[in-house]
Amino acid sequence: MKKVLMACALTLSLAACAQPGGGGYGGGGNGPMISKQTGGAVLGGVGGALAGSQFGGGKGKLAMTAVGTLLGAFLGSEVGSSLDRADHTYANQAGQQAFESARAGQSIAWNNPDSGHTGMVTPTRTYEQTPGQFCREYQQTVVVGGQEQRSFGTACRQPDGSWKVAN
Repeated sequence: MKKVLMACALTLSLAACAQPGGGGYGGGGNGPMISKQTGGAVLGGVGGALAGSQFGGGKGKLAMTAVGTLLGAFLGSEVGSSLDRADHTYANQAGQQAFESARAGQSIAWNNPDSGHTGMVTPTRTYEQTPGQFCREYQQTVVVGGQEQRSFGTACRQPDGSWKVAN
């Protein structure tokens, strides 16, 4: 059991090196304190440690526990990362729609039915940064696990017609 706890501690320390989640469409919002990718790595590492500790004896058992921890952390991280990408896709689509056609103060909502996470993008002001380059300030609200988080930013229209978050 002591070896399993050591493996769990290793997993948690690796997870502490990961960066917290972002605020959507590449913007700089305040994301969750621990991203789904990090949470997946932690849970996968703990599960892998428990599974690996069932094999071998002596030093071999410790080696299997370590291998299980690392493999579980990697697989859990990959699963968590793909969920983050799905949320990001929904938020990006809502953002592009809001920047393109929503009036100031009109919110465009998004919902990821798989994770249950929701959000909305609300343009607040439109201005011309340089002749012909329009930008929109916006507010973004994201709800993850019942916790609402808000961020603010600016998106500018690119020459190809798409919108890029400037900050």
